[in-house]
Amino acid sequence: MLAIARTLMGNPDLLLLDEPLRVGPKIVREVMNIIEDLKKKEISILLVEQNSVMALAVSDRCYILDDGRIVHESLSKN
Repeated sequence: MLAIARTLMGNPDLLLLDEPLRVGPKIVREVMNIIEDLKKKEISILLVEQNSVMALAVSDRCYILDDGRIVHESLSKN
């Protein structure tokens, strides 16, 4: 969360997050809330995450990669 906060100090248009949900289970919901708040502020986010259920809950678009190739893409129903 410190890395996210430090990055936001630069007022970015795009935020790249690589597995931000690999934290303790009690903190996952807090990180998800932060991602949802950033989305409301119209900051574009590229989220790489293995927890597909949580990632899909906050995503507008989904791309699934297998061996470096896109094997599925879809728009979220959010």
